[in-house]
Amino acid sequence: MNRRTAHRTHRTKRRTTLAGTLLATALLATACTGSGGTSKGEDAQAPDDPKSVSGTIKVLTHRTDLAQDGTLKKYAAEFNKTHPKVKVEFEALTDYEGEVKIRMNTENYGDVLMIPAVIKKNDYPKFFASLGTVAERSKKYLFTDFTSVEDKVYGQSPMGAVPGFLYNKKVWKAAGITDWPTTPAEFIDALKAVKSKTDAVPYYTNFKDMWPLSQWTSVNGSVGCDTQATTRLAEGNPWAKGADLRVGDTLLYDIVREGLIEKDPTTTNWEASKPKLAKGDIATMWLGSWAVVQFQAAAKKAGTNPDDIGFMPFPAQVDGTFCATMSPDYNQAVNVNSDHKEAARAWIDWFTDKSGYAEANMALSPVKGAPLPEVLKPYEKAGVKLIELDDAQGAAVKEIDNQSEVGINKPDYRQDLVDLARGAKKGSLDDFLGDLGKRWTEAAKTAGS
Repeated sequence: MNRRTAHRTHRTKRRTTLAGTLLATALLATACTGSGGTSKGEDAQAPDDPKSVSGTIKVLTHRTDLAQDGTLKKYAAEFNKTHPKVKVEFEALTDYEGEVKIRMNTENYGDVLMIPAVIKKNDYPKFFASLGTVAERSKKYLFTDFTSVEDKVYGQSPMGAVPGFLYNKKVWKAAGITDWPTTPAEFIDALKAVKSKTDAVPYYTNFKDMWPLSQWTSVNGSVGCDTQATTRLAEGNPWAKGADLRVGDTLLYDIVREGLIEKDPTTTNWEASKPKLAKGDIATMWLGSWAVVQFQAAAKKAGTNPDDIGFMPFPAQVDGTFCATMSPDYNQAVNVNSDHKEAARAWIDWFTDKSGYAEANMALSPVKGAPLPEVLKPYEKAGVKLIELDDAQGAAVKEIDNQSEVGINKPDYRQDLVDLARGAKKGSLDDFLGDLGKRWTEAAKTAGS
């Protein structure tokens, strides 16, 4: 299983036919204007008595793996111990985004669903029932800003993740590196040591599968330890000198330019990369904490030690401290048209608070004060500061990104960046990043008008 952004974890790469894509686009144009939704702005109230709430609810999910192995049925059985009159049915969708955005032209898109990335944030009240106010939700949960509209919250992620480099600790130790690099220059030197002292590929791009390259956007906020990093995207040039995205993209460029990657990026393979890193054939990859459990599983299957899978923050510090942003996975929401909003709300609350879903995925719990998962213990021990980004300008950033056609959460421009660095594309880094910045700032002038 992999994770794709726009946002966030454990989504599978899909292919659709041109005809299907065009149909979905045409229908979505209608959906996003609200024909399939309502502007009532209704609330999904939490039940006073879990034993009295009743109804059959359908939960739409992208987790086809959990549907197939029976895990979702087990969650429903546990839920029924405290909510005996609610029947939970699941529908796992292979092309989740593609199918759900078409269904949202009608009122029939489940009772509980993960909010599709394509839905504009300001349209959430048309399609989803409110879970409460920001003031109420933020006392207990992380990530409330990501789904808030006019002080009401419309979704809740059951887990979160932080960005970082997965690395093989044995390989790095064999290269003579025992401390995490604190600057991009130190990181490049570390990869050079891996190349000269071991047989491992220092850094693996996952270029062919594309989506892992989009993970580099998560350096935003982590580099400068800035909770207002999203706002700065909306108000400035993300590739200005010293800006987080410029720092991250420059590091990726330098890694490739220095020949510290696989011989041919066009032949990479995501699934094959997991056992290769576990066995020490690959030294390092930039992904996120969500991936650690997958690589540990690959290590067990390959007969190597899962503890060899390390996780380190981006090589930048502020006042001597590493930082890493916390990001939500898919946000669960209640269909505003549901006849069983109370039961649907009960499911979301239970799944977030009591199911153990975050723990099972070794992920960050969205409940404030919950202990960190085992995979983040090294961060905790090293004093890495975990920060939550203010997403008040998230909708504005998305609109600027769409108008500029840069695609900060898509892999395309970073594929171009890799091609530039390896000589498959002509030009300079300054010109390349300058063009991105120009397109972005020009789009920002007209976005929202």
